[in-house]
Amino acid sequence: MSRYSLVIRAYNEEHHIGRLLEGVRHQTVQDVEVILVDSGSTDATAAIAAQYGATVVHIPPEEFTFGRSLNLGLAAATCDLVAIASAHIYPVYPDWLERLLEPFADPAVSLTYGKQRGDENSKFSEHQIFSRWFPEESVARQSHPFCNNANAAIKLSVWKAHPYDESLTGLEDLAWAKWAFEQDHAIAYAAEAVIIHTHNETPHSVLNRYKREAMAFKQIYPEAHFSLYDFVRMASANITSDLWHAARQRVFWRNLLSILWFRIAQFWGTYQGYRRSLEWNWQLRQTFYYPHGLEMLKKPASREVEPIQYNK
Repeated sequence: MSRYSLVIRAYNEEHHIGRLLEGVRHQTVQDVEVILVDSGSTDATAAIAAQYGATVVHIPPEEFTFGRSLNLGLAAATCDLVAIASAHIYPVYPDWLERLLEPFADPAVSLTYGKQRGDENSKFSEHQIFSRWFPEESVARQSHPFCNNANAAIKLSVWKAHPYDESLTGLEDLAWAKWAFEQDHAIAYAAEAVIIHTHNETPHSVLNRYKREAMAFKQIYPEAHFSLYDFVRMASANITSDLWHAARQRVFWRNLLSILWFRIAQFWGTYQGYRRSLEWNWQLRQTFYYPHGLEMLKKPASREVEPIQYNK
């Protein structure tokens, strides 16, 4: 019997899944049961996962939601501590899983999530979002329900009491964390459990992603609102912040165009997703939408652990 499970959601990820599973092989935590939930891939995703010894669970594309795929994967897990990952992430260090699971030493913790960073193909604005959402310091018990299932872990016994919402168009992780928080379960952030999250999105895909997530957020928080004024204010503020940081990093001209279209697509999608809602929680508004101030971002602490060396 394995001591830990890992559930991976995937669709046509043959270019990424091998690197993630290779990273799992290099972990200090070795007794890991790997479950891939495949939602109708037409490429070699499932075959590659099977070569690495993963159990493959299939979900028809017409039945897919983020919550349903997670529920199927968790239902197949046999261990109480279950890590969750997107197929297009990969760990930086061999102690990724160890650090991600470490907060469960506190019996009150039912959910943990780790740090995410972009790769060389990530847009500059997405790098800024990652640094905003996933800071450099760990939090043993955080004071709000934010989390992200691209790099997370959950107690199976608690999930059984409240499976993921299968009706949401996204943010099933936030909805579950909100429930857990209200039930006095603790949520921990593990900054040293760092992964690389690969995205190479178009303006259309960015707009659709934030529109879908805004629709889900409105369902989770019915009192939410995001007006046309909010669109103008938030897009302007984040564009200004991104351009300032790009100038400080001497990459202004290289990223000017992507900063403009990314932030406009992000907040126009958000506006479309929840234009009829009311006021919503200020702390979550800060977490999701407000840019960094005009201060330099903290550099990650140096670590003695050598990063995993992947084949290019």
